[in-house]
Amino acid sequence: MNEVFLGKLPILDCNQNLVAYELLFRSGEHTSVNVVDNSSASANVIIDTYGQLGIENVFGNRRGFIKVDFELLMSDAIQLLPKKHVVLEILRSVEINEQIIQRCTDLKQKGYQFAISNIDKLGDDKHEKLLPVVNVVRIDINAIEKDALVRILKKLKRWPVLLLAEKVESREKARECIALNFQMLQGFYFAKPEILKGKRVDPSKLSLLKILLLVVRDSDVSEIENELKFQPGLSYNLLRMVNSAASSATTTINSIKRAIMILGRKQLQRWIQLLLYTADQKEGSAPNALMLTAAIRGKLMESIAMIDRPHDKSHQDRAFMVGTLSLLDTLLSMEMSKIVETLSIQKDMGEALLQRRGYLGKQLTLVEANEKGEILKVASILDDLGFITMNEITNMELEASAWANRICDTKNSED
Repeated sequence: MNEVFLGKLPILDCNQNLVAYELLFRSGEHTSVNVVDNSSASANVIIDTYGQLGIENVFGNRRGFIKVDFELLMSDAIQLLPKKHVVLEILRSVEINEQIIQRCTDLKQKGYQFAISNIDKLGDDKHEKLLPVVNVVRIDINAIEKDALVRILKKLKRWPVLLLAEKVESREKARECIALNFQMLQGFYFAKPEILKGKRVDPSKLSLLKILLLVVRDSDVSEIENELKFQPGLSYNLLRMVNSAASSATTTINSIKRAIMILGRKQLQRWIQLLLYTADQKEGSAPNALMLTAAIRGKLMESIAMIDRPHDKSHQDRAFMVGTLSLLDTLLSMEMSKIVETLSIQKDMGEALLQRRGYLGKQLTLVEANEKGEILKVASILDDLGFITMNEITNMELEASAWANRICDTKNSED
């Protein structure tokens, strides 16, 4: 049986809210360099795996862009994919002809959405006949001179398509794309630390960091309670969350101290870590990309740790914490060394976050490579670790995504 590798690249809107994923599927005989594109295998994995997990749990309210070739596009299997959760991206290798145009038109009428990326063929009659059924046009902004890009964008205004800028690797490039009226952005600029010297940390985030520090240091419950009392909104959310979880209880929990005791330190720590990523998020906005990425990293790191050391709960908790803290430098615009120093976390966690050293560091590197779809790097680390297969990491990533989307979407609906 072939093993299949999954990668998910985030797609953001102009406000840096996560709105979709590009799904990367590869199949091969082994978790080695012998990797080939195989859209049919991709479809089978999507159908089988998401059928078990529920694709709405994996994506939340977002869509997944899935590359399709001629064979998959024309097959009946394509209609097993849920139209509310996928965008079918036609591979550049697909020759656009009357048969393809008709097939896309039929699927469009059934509610499917389409994306294309070969804008270099604009002007070709058949490609322009396809554009009325296309929802998204993907453009590699680094492959086109700006003057040519402006001309292309002007021409695309004739059709009701959304514009997605690929390979946006800096905030400056993101601003430029937004100015050109791109509605969606894809790239790793949002997850790269941008250290702004002298920038003050948002007070709400600073308060959360202080509470997290108290929890990590195993401070007395009364100290944590006192700090929470300075944050009425946070206290309210804590009480609401605990009462919701204990819905079968006969009495309402009104004490912050009692809520902390019921929730437990581990869950309190995890709640605060995730809240850090949404402290300044506007009410009603989509879950931000950093929060979802941090949540997925934490859960995936914990799953790996559970296989690595099934009876070591402390190791599993440290793995979760490393995963969720790994983007705090980006969030707070602080050097990671300052964050590690402030939290006074254990040595193996600090080495993982700062140098990607040790067991936890190697596993964090694995998770980061998995996010980017760097299959050769993933395969190399898996071989080195020796206790996880490519299929297992794919399944754990899907389960982590489903968990993170439930957590983040639930939080967003309560705000």
